[in-house]
Amino acid sequence: MKKFMDKDFLLSTPTGVELFEKFAKETPIIDYHCHLVPAEIATNKQFGNITEAWLYADHYKWRAIRACGYEEKYVTGGEGVSDYDRFVAYANTMPRAIGNPLYHWTHLELQRYFGFDKPLSGKTADEAWEKCNAKLNAGNMGAKDLIMASNVKVLCTTDDPADTLEYHIEIAKDKNFTAKVLPAFRPDKAVNIEKAGFSEYITEKLEVTYGSKIENIDELCACMIKRLDFFASLGCKTSDHGMDYVPYAPCTKEQADAVYKKARSGEQVTDAEADMYKTYMLSFFAEEFSKRDWVMQIHYGVVRNNSDKNFKNIGVDAGFDTIAGHDCIRNILKLMNYFENKTELPKMVYYSLNPIENAQLDAMCGCFQGNDKGIKSKIQHGSAWWFNDHLEGMRDQLKTFAATGVLANFVGMLTDSRSFLSYPRHEYFRRILCDYLGRLVDGGEYPYDIEALGEIVKGISFDNANKFFGFNV
Repeated sequence: MKKFMDKDFLLSTPTGVELFEKFAKETPIIDYHCHLVPAEIATNKQFGNITEAWLYADHYKWRAIRACGYEEKYVTGGEGVSDYDRFVAYANTMPRAIGNPLYHWTHLELQRYFGFDKPLSGKTADEAWEKCNAKLNAGNMGAKDLIMASNVKVLCTTDDPADTLEYHIEIAKDKNFTAKVLPAFRPDKAVNIEKAGFSEYITEKLEVTYGSKIENIDELCACMIKRLDFFASLGCKTSDHGMDYVPYAPCTKEQADAVYKKARSGEQVTDAEADMYKTYMLSFFAEEFSKRDWVMQIHYGVVRNNSDKNFKNIGVDAGFDTIAGHDCIRNILKLMNYFENKTELPKMVYYSLNPIENAQLDAMCGCFQGNDKGIKSKIQHGSAWWFNDHLEGMRDQLKTFAATGVLANFVGMLTDSRSFLSYPRHEYFRRILCDYLGRLVDGGEYPYDIEALGEIVKGISFDNANKFFGFNV
């Protein structure tokens, strides 16, 4: 029996161990998609206790605590419940979370950042609370400190076109902070026209930042070009689009304009109208991203805010979203063909929340790989996302990528996290990657060529993303 989360955790072969130790363990991190708050980075936010650092914004943990029967006040906070009480609730949850990636992430974070090697439970909660808080209060575990201690070279936040990016400007002035913190362009509120608050967003947010009225589709596109140029001036290299599903309904500019004006007047657009508008805007963005050599990322396949009661009381991103059953592959194929015929396909990364689409996504990517710029795997199936970023989910994503594509070209892991303590997830992924490759070698399916294997591991861990996105670090 192996010791719990020992030095060779998740590594089942000698080759896997060698690959991790020589090529993955010390390789820096590129986190090209996360939800860290730029203001917290700029101010080197300090955390009063482990609950604030761990539980204030982590809906993964919230779901687990709820599932163990705790009242909501122990999950997201409430009257009469202290941060200590919330931590104990999570500690009591941990022994029951067998097989959940939270169990591994939690203990990797406790080990790597706090030197706490015991399994977290109700029995060890007080000891963990004291040790973690002592470390956090020592003055060298602020947001910037944690990023640098994690060996992060680049991280991309998630930013609305209306954002001023003032904190990115402030971060860039700090010459002692060696990580690049770059904005990522997230125009969901301007694209998902069927969502509540669309008209208010244009009037109260986008027009204010733009400094002019946006009354038609031409003015909207002009605004977006101006904002794209501003984001680019601060080093932006990628967009991100969060969609329930990916539409395909080509339309004329006049048709898109009519739908836009209808929504701006406060009317509810139909599903068909929304699909036309979104297709028009995605095509517009694809063309603009190609001009700038940006990567276009699309996350889809989620059903959000399924509990009306909790959405009303707590709001979005609180753990009440789930996997959708949408079949978007046919639409995506048509959409990329449309982009390709109209202008040029940008570099793209697709993430489906539905794991049954792994093979479909990988086979789909292979239809559009050819290019005259030497870009390796220009269209990619992104890292196992959200409900799939567990042990088997990551293994399955790697296997299908390898089976129908060229795995050595993969841009690798991202955190998609709101926590500054989440970077051991990259280690988790790298261990799974090295174990997968090691099994192929030790099973006689790939030669023991340590130089070639090391290049693959370093590529997937860092080099591929650095080149694909154009970070140049």
